[in-house]
Amino acid sequence: MARIVRVELVMVDLKPKVKRVDAIQSFVSQETPIVRLTDADGVVGTGYSYTIGTGGHSVMALLERTLAPAIIGRDADEIEAIWRDLLFLTHATTVGAITAIAMAAVDTALWDLRCRKLGLPLHKLAGGAQKAIPLYTTEGGWLHLDEAALVEDALKAKADGFGGCKLKVGRPIHEDVKRIAAVREAVGPGFEIFTDANQAFNLDQAIRRSRAYEPLDIGWLEEPLPADDMSGHIRLSQHTSLPIAVGESVYSVSHFREYLQHNAASIVQVDVGRIGGITPWLKVAHMAETFNVAVCPHFLMELHVSLCAAVPNARWVEYIPQLDDLTTERMRIEAGKAIPSEQPGLGIAWDFSAIDRLAVAGSRSTIQ
Repeated sequence: MARIVRVELVMVDLKPKVKRVDAIQSFVSQETPIVRLTDADGVVGTGYSYTIGTGGHSVMALLERTLAPAIIGRDADEIEAIWRDLLFLTHATTVGAITAIAMAAVDTALWDLRCRKLGLPLHKLAGGAQKAIPLYTTEGGWLHLDEAALVEDALKAKADGFGGCKLKVGRPIHEDVKRIAAVREAVGPGFEIFTDANQAFNLDQAIRRSRAYEPLDIGWLEEPLPADDMSGHIRLSQHTSLPIAVGESVYSVSHFREYLQHNAASIVQVDVGRIGGITPWLKVAHMAETFNVAVCPHFLMELHVSLCAAVPNARWVEYIPQLDDLTTERMRIEAGKAIPSEQPGLGIAWDFSAIDRLAVAGSRSTIQ
């Protein structure tokens, strides 16, 4: 047993390498809260989460004023107990994005610390189910891009061994269909095309669009409706043969349970940064397995590669690099598949000098 004696907090505001536009937003920032925990033995665990440009300072305030002081003196190995205690400590602000993002930064740091003390990589400590996970790319499928750019990126991904690509939808129906069809014609039938609406549609629009997309053989329709519209997802699932994917905007294990119980989704895209950390992520993944539903997490590929390798029902890792500017090594890719790191910890080779250099002014604090 070793107790937590020090918590260091900092936030870095990363700029995406490409322009990212979807049906509801365009963003040019990835606020990345980073938590470093030191235990009484001097071992350090590093965790993180993210926003897409707003709310980062609120996350940091919650960490500094509430969560970090609450874990000083706690046994770092009691990850489940700490997660539950923090959940109830923030009961007035859960379930919600700010709290979940803050808790994720703490929880991932605790798992990193445990892995390092045991000398194990996360993918083995958390389950060790798979050695590699297929990749699909989203980086070339943004809504502002023209058909030629979509086709070019999809063909490159296919040539690189990726198994699929994702296209944003939300233009007029005939334009969406034309764009998807152009990519399908270029890549042929053996390459997956996924679509993502980013919660932009009403139920009638989603039903109509899903029928228009069905002949194009797409792998799933992601976030067609607002994430809290359970009844809408139930009705949509009854009206289309397309797999419906949800999860990046779901912040509690119970909400995922309701989706699965009501057959309202057939792909689970649980995001470790938005569900509150690795502890609840694993619960969602194993719950999905009992429903024979695949896990294909949203974003955070540098961390999700290890979690996907830990569970048997993970099918895809989404290729969107986030941490290139903060790490000394990139995620390993072989023949279009993501390979989890064998190094003890989360599998992320942090560049702490870069973190120091890119830290947002005023975001740094230490609690001990």
